[in-house]
Amino acid sequence: MDGAIGDYGRNVFINCPFDDKYKPLFDAAVFAVHTIGFEPRCALEASNAGQARLYKIMDMIAGCRYGVHDISRTESSRSHLPRFNMPLELGLDLGCWRYGSGNLGDKRLLIMDRTPYRYQKFISDIAGHDIVSHSNNVGKIIHHIRDWLSTESRASTIPGGNYILGRYRNFRHTLPAFCKARKLSLEKLTFADFSRAIRTWLEENEG
Repeated sequence: MDGAIGDYGRNVFINCPFDDKYKPLFDAAVFAVHTIGFEPRCALEASNAGQARLYKIMDMIAGCRYGVHDISRTESSRSHLPRFNMPLELGLDLGCWRYGSGNLGDKRLLIMDRTPYRYQKFISDIAGHDIVSHSNNVGKIIHHIRDWLSTESRASTIPGGNYILGRYRNFRHTLPAFCKARKLSLEKLTFADFSRAIRTWLEENEG
């Protein structure tokens, strides 16, 4: 399966907006997943022109035991139409968990919104799940992902949220120099470039 890169049990599918306003939250989520020792995956990888984007995402979801879904951008746009990519990918992951065979029944999902209970106005059918709110705050995103992965994976070596947040701030401080040394544009880093930068930084700054 094309989407099942690496270890299914360590892969984390991140379903969230990719606009500039959300980018600080997305970057923090990717850093948290890497720091905890898992592998972040997302739709930004779905660039294979030979395969429909939706099928690529479906394969990716099936290749990840864990799914982080942020539905905070499900709202009216300038065209007066809501953005449904995030609820669609959440639905795919829920269906994969409910109807998939083999280890897919062991999937674990984290669903986030920006304020408590807002989701009830547009997707009330998920009310039975524990939805957490992040208030568009980087620290809350990191703490939510850390606490959720710690609980669901039962790993005993995951550091606390405050530690990860401090490490993230240090990483952001050194990222411009990292990019300059490698002739990369900080403003145009691809998801793959950003992930490699995190992995390299973590290797060079252990502890």
